[in-house]
Amino acid sequence: MNIENIIYTIAVWAIPVLFAITLHEVAHGWVANKLGDSTAKMLGRLTVNPLKHIDPIGTIVVPLVLVMLQTGFVFGWAKPVPINVNNLKEPRKDMAIVAVAGPLSNLLMAIFWVFVLKFGASFFGDTPVGLGVMEMGKAGVLINLVLFVFNLLPIPPLDGGRVLAGFAPPTVSDMLDRVEPYGFFIVVGLLYLGVFNVVLTPVINFFLSAFGFNLNQ
Repeated sequence: MNIENIIYTIAVWAIPVLFAITLHEVAHGWVANKLGDSTAKMLGRLTVNPLKHIDPIGTIVVPLVLVMLQTGFVFGWAKPVPINVNNLKEPRKDMAIVAVAGPLSNLLMAIFWVFVLKFGASFFGDTPVGLGVMEMGKAGVLINLVLFVFNLLPIPPLDGGRVLAGFAPPTVSDMLDRVEPYGFFIVVGLLYLGVFNVVLTPVINFFLSAFGFNLNQ
């Protein structure tokens, strides 16, 4: 990949990635605030300003490396918003609601980027501007669907693990709590083995089909 292609790819992916991970965290904090925990609000994290949420590794290094390696997709994360479960009225149930808010925000953003893509195609056609807008729309759809599906996997510390812990019987919740310290290593191992690709791809393709297009068109 030459320098021109690298710059173009970064330009296409930068805004979708930044807002995908930023609004994901804002959604957690906003719902937590509604449920009684104002920690994120007091620390200034209920803002769409990406600078408040950037994690040097997850927001910059990892996505940039994926672009350089031409993996075909970009992934990243922001600094988690702080949540004090002691401020929630029903800690487990409310924490599950807080957790699911992040992935749901990504689903909504994916829908938003579908409209951006179709707008670019309808109003600008095959012009350089139109092609750029459409590529950005495709990037926005893909990164948000990946974050939506990936984060809902029922493995702590992913959001899906917290959702499951919030509604599962106490024995299951306790087991998930014990697994959480090792969750990062489990996730990395499953990524390395390609397990997630087998799980994620069909679900992402389902949503792409529901949206009425594919990323190769």
